[in-house]
Amino acid sequence: MSRDFLNHVVWRKSSRSLNENAQCVEVALTPHAVGIRDSRDPAGPALMVDAAGWTMFIGAIKHHGFRPGT
Repeated sequence: MSRDFLNHVVWRKSSRSLNENAQCVEVALTPHAVGIRDSRDPAGPALMVDAAGWTMFIGAIKHHGFRPGT
C-alpha cells in the first residue's frame, strides 16, 4: 500500500482523546486492511494489519484488557 494512498484515508482516534496534543494512536479503515499510526507523526510509518488480525487484536483487548506480555 503506497504512502500516498494513506494520505487520503480518514484517520480516527479515540473519542476519549480530548486534548488535541495528546499522544494517541490513530486508525484508518481501508478496503483491505486497517492502518495504525502515531497521531504525533502523521507523516511517519503506519502499521497495516489485515481485517482478521485487527479483529483478533480488538477481541483480545476486550476480553483480557491491555496487558503487554500476556
